[in-house]
Amino acid sequence: MKLVVGLGNPGKEYENTRHNTGRIMVGLIEKKLDGIKIKFITPENFMNNSGKAVAPLVKSKKDLKDLIVIYDDIDLPLGRMKISFNRSSGGHNGLNSIIKALKSEEFLRIRIGIAPSTPSGKIKKPKGEKAILNFLLGEFKKNELEILKKLSKKVAGAVEMIFTESKEKAMSLYN
Repeated sequence: MKLVVGLGNPGKEYENTRHNTGRIMVGLIEKKLDGIKIKFITPENFMNNSGKAVAPLVKSKKDLKDLIVIYDDIDLPLGRMKISFNRSSGGHNGLNSIIKALKSEEFLRIRIGIAPSTPSGKIKKPKGEKAILNFLLGEFKKNELEILKKLSKKVAGAVEMIFTESKEKAMSLYN
């Protein structure tokens, strides 16, 4: 089963927050990919427990190869995406939960940039743990959500290419 998981937190209060980027993106691309048999899930448990929702759906090495996790990345500028495979969590608690639950890092991730940047593209990441937390749990502005909507076309194309052609081709084209 081809599985795309969008990470975030359940509940109205988290709906348009930056930390819910995975959930937002899955909602945007699900409509664009209805021609391919893909199961899209947005776990109904909190980010730090994402592994509990994913592990029951990934029962074999084949299932692991057909898993894509989409999540926010504060180290990428808003509007950018990066596909990676078999990497560490990079400190992302939701991803860490999935890695622990699956006992493997051998699955694809699509990281979605959420960091503000200068006109030249330099990231302006908040400084300090509290500022970062406030930023992550802060809501996207209307123009930022528009940027995500535009990016969703690229993300949908990448997911389709991963499942119909190969992860290598998608990584070389979209990264």
